[in-house]
Amino acid sequence: MTDETAPEPFSPVDESWERALCVVAHPDDLEFGAAAAVARWTDQGKTVAYAMVTSGEAGIDGMSPDECRVVREAEQVESGRIVGVDVVEFLGQPDGVLEYGVALRKVICAAVRRHQPEIVITNNFRPTWGGRSLNQADHIAVGAATLDAVRDAGNRWVFHDQIAAGLHPWGGVRQVWAAGSPEGKHAVETTATFDRGVASLEAHRAYIDGLGWEFFDPREFLEGAARPTGTRLGVPLATSFEVFSMGWGE
Repeated sequence: MTDETAPEPFSPVDESWERALCVVAHPDDLEFGAAAAVARWTDQGKTVAYAMVTSGEAGIDGMSPDECRVVREAEQVESGRIVGVDVVEFLGQPDGVLEYGVALRKVICAAVRRHQPEIVITNNFRPTWGGRSLNQADHIAVGAATLDAVRDAGNRWVFHDQIAAGLHPWGGVRQVWAAGSPEGKHAVETTATFDRGVASLEAHRAYIDGLGWEFFDPREFLEGAARPTGTRLGVPLATSFEVFSMGWGE
């Protein structure tokens, strides 16, 4: 007799790609769930680059934005290094007040054209984290803009000034993956690289300290999502994604 209340099993993501670009709103966004998956892929020899839409300069209450920007960029570069990412771009948009629209699509489109990825990874941009808590406005704006920017990147007549300046159209993105989405139906095992995912989150020490989470344990936090996700994939630990296919009819 089956348990009708048991969650649906996850399907494995398609890992038959060589280049990915991660586009998120802030330093730390990837480390709160997806970094262990990034470590898995760089261990496989895949190329993964990061594009931070902001520098998280509004993220620490007790630190001025100018000072915070320097600290958080340095933490993100180190965090990326831990999981095998050598290229970390900061797109220079204002933290905390991002708005979905043409301007945001344009800066993300340029990043897609520069890196020419096959897979683009962003964060959950649904209104909530599975009904448990509200999502943050910057996350929602960046995720929605990323989907559209990926399509924009392949059209030479959209943001044509980028083409005139030397970038090339890029229509080679097969899928966009939103990490941690409550609508996710796919996942990837992270058991072997989980410790590096924890270390990458721990690298954001100034940010975590600035939040005032006195008893926050990065390992415990990440295990809280990775273990039930792993159970649904049939492995010890995993990261989940909502997968958006970018081709017609897929």
